[in-house]
Amino acid sequence: MTNEKTKATEEQLLYAKILSYGTWIGLATMVTTFFLYVTGILAPVVPMDRLQTCWSMKAKDFMHELGLPHGWNWVSLAGHGDYLNYVGIVFLSGLTVVCYLAILPILIRKKETPYVIIAILEVLVLVLAASGILKVGGH
Repeated sequence: MTNEKTKATEEQLLYAKILSYGTWIGLATMVTTFFLYVTGILAPVVPMDRLQTCWSMKAKDFMHELGLPHGWNWVSLAGHGDYLNYVGIVFLSGLTVVCYLAILPILIRKKETPYVIIAILEVLVLVLAASGILKVGGH
């Protein structure tokens, strides 16, 4: 029994559809890139035997010891098996922004001002955090 109080709204359905497809795409990307990494089809930046000797280090020390990049500089190494794994993670992380941007026109059309403001603020915070402008600790 469905009534108006329990029926999903247009923006909820769109958000869910994008999130559903995006999650499957992200998962497929992660499985594929992991396969390329573990099979050695794409050589890693950090060889497996070297990885084991540094495993107990703090992340900061690990990155310094191996000369690994910080922040978005990992993109320059995305052609390597170990760094290609980040692509699926980044895709999934950005999915929320895509969902909010997709529903924003619907919220504006419906004159849902509080939700428009929340959606815009959510996108701004996520984009600023991902850019490295908003950060806590670290470099």
